[in-house]
Amino acid sequence: MQEKAYKLLALQEGISNHQAKDLIDRGCVFFQGKKLVLARTLLHNKAKFVIKKIQNPYIIFEDNNILAIYKPHSFISENLERDFNAKLLNRLDKETSGVILLCKNEEFRALCIKEFKQQKVYKSYIALLDGIVAEEICINEPILTLKNKKGAYSKISKQGLQAHTKITPLMIQGKKTLAHIVISTGRTHQIRVHTHFIKHGIIGDEKYAKIPSNRMYLQSYEIKILDYVFKAKIDQDFNQFGFDLKNLVF
Repeated sequence: MQEKAYKLLALQEGISNHQAKDLIDRGCVFFQGKKLVLARTLLHNKAKFVIKKIQNPYIIFEDNNILAIYKPHSFISENLERDFNAKLLNRLDKETSGVILLCKNEEFRALCIKEFKQQKVYKSYIALLDGIVAEEICINEPILTLKNKKGAYSKISKQGLQAHTKITPLMIQGKKTLAHIVISTGRTHQIRVHTHFIKHGIIGDEKYAKIPSNRMYLQSYEIKILDYVFKAKIDQDFNQFGFDLKNLVF
């Protein structure tokens, strides 16, 4: 006998169907060693699930104008506005973790938005890339973003907007590269599209690189805006690939 996965999960965990759907949508649920993607997948009614615990968002810095928040992977950016009663200044993909900014008043937010539009904001990321990147790479390929009911999809196109990405390798282990990535523009899915373009896609990026994993290994590491500098500690998930993050210097 078969049943929808989210209903089976709700029974297993003693939670509501809505909570079970949310866990699956956030990429927290695994079945037979693989991430469960669709909440409505039909499975045998004796199916057993493993749930990966995900860290809750927390405050990195707060004053009267701005909040710097650590956003876990598989957490929707827009939900932070409700949780922290402030308005988003920037956004991260659901699969991306790290530092994200919210503003407490519209006057300050307008000032920050101007900084973003004038490309004065420094944004860096940490990513785990497929393959060996032996030297620094600068990518200047325009990106076109298409939006439909299924969401946004970006691609390299002459009809797109300028996009600049600098990739600096930090460590190499087992044909994987831990990289520091700086973007001077902020196109939708920019890092994911550019790394896929050079054939060194992000581990766990199933949309562009088609590399399945327990999560997407991309983290917003540092943001500098006006006189503020915010950093997020590198997620411990990266440790499982043999990188010595304690001695990491860049």
